Amino acid sequence: MSTQAPHPPLHASPDGRLSSGLLVAWYGDDFTGAAATMEVLAFAGLPSMLFLEPPSEDQFARFPDMRGIGVASTARAEGPDWMRAHLPDIFARLAALEPGLLHYKVCSTLDSSPEVGSIGCAIEIGADLIGARAVPVLVAAPQMRRYQVFGQLFAGHGDQVFRLDRHPVMSRHPVTPMDEADVALHIARQSDRIDATAVTLEDMSGAPTPKAAPEGRIHVATLDCWDSVSETTAGRLLWQNRGSSPFVVGSQGVEFALVRHWRDSGALPPVSEPGGIGRADRMVSVSGSVSPTTADQIAWSKANGFACIPFDASAICRGGRDLAQEEARAIDAALAALAEGKNPLVHTAEGPDDPAVTRFRTAVTEAGADIGVVNRSTGEALGRILFDVLNASGTTRAVISGGDTSGHATRQLGVYALSVLAPTIPGASIFKAHADGPMDGLELALKGGQMGSPDYFGWVRDGGGQK
Repeated sequence: MSTQAPHPPLHASPDGRLSSGLLVAWYGDDFTGAAATMEVLAFAGLPSMLFLEPPSEDQFARFPDMRGIGVASTARAEGPDWMRAHLPDIFARLAALEPGLLHYKVCSTLDSSPEVGSIGCAIEIGADLIGARAVPVLVAAPQMRRYQVFGQLFAGHGDQVFRLDRHPVMSRHPVTPMDEADVALHIARQSDRIDATAVTLEDMSGAPTPKAAPEGRIHVATLDCWDSVSETTAGRLLWQNRGSSPFVVGSQGVEFALVRHWRDSGALPPVSEPGGIGRADRMVSVSGSVSPTTADQIAWSKANGFACIPFDASAICRGGRDLAQEEARAIDAALAALAEGKNPLVHTAEGPDDPAVTRFRTAVTEAGADIGVVNRSTGEALGRILFDVLNASGTTRAVISGGDTSGHATRQLGVYALSVLAPTIPGASIFKAHADGPMDGLELALKGGQMGSPDYFGWVRDGGGQK
């Protein structure tokens, strides 16, 4: 990748400041990650909006002067056939908005495989649509303790940092366990058209140049990033090369790097840190995550006055009356907790070692069900429970825990877009829901399973903000 701009900068005014216009349009392969991308831009002073579906002209017109526009999806849980059926249209619609960069947002822990959430398949689709023969990939995000060093991805957990294939959570992921930490190798094995290499810290100290991909092939360059200096360099490479490489792939690390480059170059003035929105009298949470991180958060909630209510996800496999009764039981228990002044937290499991996980997997096997379909149905059931509890109680703050769960559950709320209200940890802020129904104005936090401090649910209840 060249460090020299291929043409005069776009979206910049004569004084070097970013001028009006859409800087980034992104498509998130899960809801929590798509929302996290929005928060990076919004907290940097760049108004941004996340839509749950491609916005209609009327919806788009309600939010003028946006600098970032995103669309959330559940692509991370889908197969290549689904991606080929859905991604070309949405990529084309976002590209038609003429953003500086079109970003396919993936998880910062690379959740994907050739069969599920294939990043390689998405790169093929985006590169063919845009006509790009080179695609930069930036997964690392130092603010989130995600680091790429000499092509290898590392991620923090607790007070330690692990290589991805040795990460205690990601190496045990129930759908896409990580067995490869080399980002280029991980992506290349998801497509027979990709030639992938790493732009390493050593390369960045010089002047990396693009490699010409042969006809029909795609060159993928993964970018090392582990501190503020390398992050600035990565952001500069992405922005200055947007003329020849307008399609980029990566986590919200893409936006973190862009913002740091814009600030360091004087194109974007600094803004004050955002504050919280105050404690809520009542809050409702649902969780479909089996992550150890979420288990710690549920344990903290139990010890701090939350009403933790199990939801038997194996009822999904039985369906019909059994599922309806289980949903009704959870709704009644949550409403009873609210009446007692407690905050209900409806969950499918308290971590990977919860016997509920074994019961669920046994039920899926005995039913001969597709695990992807069952997981989607579980998220939808949690969304229905959340909607009914919020609607019946008038509660206006909620949390959905689990990356895939967030996507399926949020769709049950009738929400069409989200904007940022207050920060918590990077990637799991409190948002304002925009809806044409009773959930309009809902204060909603979406959290990936492996994200957050033990007191995360309490932090959202208290209104977020810097600690």
